[in-house]
Amino acid sequence: MAVLLTLFSLILYKYISYDLDKEMRKSMVKQSRYLFAKYHNLDKELKKNHNLLEYTLQIDAHIRHIEHSNHRPAYIRKIKQNNRIYLQGYFPYDFGKEKYLVLKKDITTQIKMQKKVLQSIIMLTIAMMLIIVLYAFILSGMLLSPIKYFSEKLAKMNENMLAPMDLNEIPHEFRPLGRSINQLIAKINSFLRYKKELFIGAAHEMKTPLAVMKSKCQLSLIRKNPSLNECKDALKETVSTIDNMNRTVTSILEFGRAEGAQFDKSIKIDIISFLIKKSEEYRLLAKEQNKDIKYTFTPESFEINIQPLLLEQIFRNLVQNALRFSPKESELKISSYIHDNYFYIKIRDEGPGIEEGLDLFSPFKRSKESPGTGLGLFLVKSAADSIGATVELKNRKDSKGAVATVAIPVA
Repeated sequence: MAVLLTLFSLILYKYISYDLDKEMRKSMVKQSRYLFAKYHNLDKELKKNHNLLEYTLQIDAHIRHIEHSNHRPAYIRKIKQNNRIYLQGYFPYDFGKEKYLVLKKDITTQIKMQKKVLQSIIMLTIAMMLIIVLYAFILSGMLLSPIKYFSEKLAKMNENMLAPMDLNEIPHEFRPLGRSINQLIAKINSFLRYKKELFIGAAHEMKTPLAVMKSKCQLSLIRKNPSLNECKDALKETVSTIDNMNRTVTSILEFGRAEGAQFDKSIKIDIISFLIKKSEEYRLLAKEQNKDIKYTFTPESFEINIQPLLLEQIFRNLVQNALRFSPKESELKISSYIHDNYFYIKIRDEGPGIEEGLDLFSPFKRSKESPGTGLGLFLVKSAADSIGATVELKNRKDSKGAVATVAIPVA
């Protein structure tokens, strides 16, 4: 900035000096033409009116013989005499006799004015530099203050003390950033809470069936000569319990894969083609269950940057969840549309609906009628948070059933 300001000042001074010098030279040329036009016998008239011309035009005019001029055209130059600066012009009067009209004008005042202009520009440049430095110092302090505030707050945070920031302590310009950080903190809090619930719930979900299996086996060992049917029943219950535990472990592994997919690079896909392909795959599954899937996607084609694995996990769990609760000969409707820079996916079923007071997105939270592990919607929420999407699950108002809505930002 200082270099640009100095360069601009030099250019301004050069322009002013050049323009002033040009005007003085033009003025001298005009004066020479005036004298040539006014006086027929220039040599005689100049001697006669020398004092008058010096008083009125402020020039010293006389005819001079210049030897070996070789018909040199008119020219003007600056000379310095007795600490004074003059502008002296030579204008051809008689080439044959090598005579020239010589005009001499004192321009010391104009030169001093140029120097004063230069001094003023230098002082103004220095003042502007100081103002810029002061402004930059004040501005940097204003900018660094909220950054330091953010840095100190974030440095003091840990997983046990993730409190939102007070936006009233920062300037209005930084409040959007503060809101974004608070949203991130809220997401981290939610993620940590869900993760703790996942671990505690997983331990609980596995501990209970393990205790049941142990009791069954101990009971079988205590009995004397247990019958074959009793042994078979015990083994069947053990196999069933292991299957349930296996589903829980599979869901936890899916959550781990979803966490890894968060770091996958987003790629551009045609989300409409993606949804059509997946809907056709699940339509075959629905027909096996004597159910049907109908879809209507708009627009006809729409490209979006997204992680396909996370999108597939969201869509698969919501569709499978809807199919699980839909009665036979029912119809599952899937649609999409764009509104307010969001791409919406809606999945409507004709099942019994949901318990709206229950946080179904928490791990191992499920309704009484649910046969699943309670991790499907938890996986949906985790994947949606990773791609910046939101998921809602509500009861339908037009008929019996539930509707799942996914809103994906398209910006």
